Amino acid sequence: MPLSEHEQRLLEQIERALVDDDPKFASTVRTGDRRQKARRKLQLGALLVVVGLAVVVGGVAVPNVFLGVLGFLIAFGGAVLGVLNYKSATGAVETGNAPGPAGRPAAGGARAAKARRQPMKNRLEERFRRRYDQ
Repeated sequence: MPLSEHEQRLLEQIERALVDDDPKFASTVRTGDRRQKARRKLQLGALLVVVGLAVVVGGVAVPNVFLGVLGFLIAFGGAVLGVLNYKSATGAVETGNAPGPAGRPAAGGARAAKARRQPMKNRLEERFRRRYDQ
């Protein structure tokens, strides 16, 4: 659930006060560290997918069912690890109506911000209704 504009402003004020009061503590709890860990997990997931597929191919080359199943499980585990960490690693989180670099709302205006907050199903239904009404 996205924060309202008032809540976002309050949160920003609290963050600024924290940075002013204790910059060392603020730097240790910044989100950049979590993003870096998520990127490592994403890279590890991609590596596991590649290794898992290689083990599957090895299981097929040497007729061994156990090796094929093991390779599939490794690749599946890597894919799950990558999917679970994708949003955190790339920063692809819903921002709502967060200000842009110059303090202005994000590009695309209020309509784009509203579209990002709606679930995908609702956006697709709305798009279908607009086409049907035309």
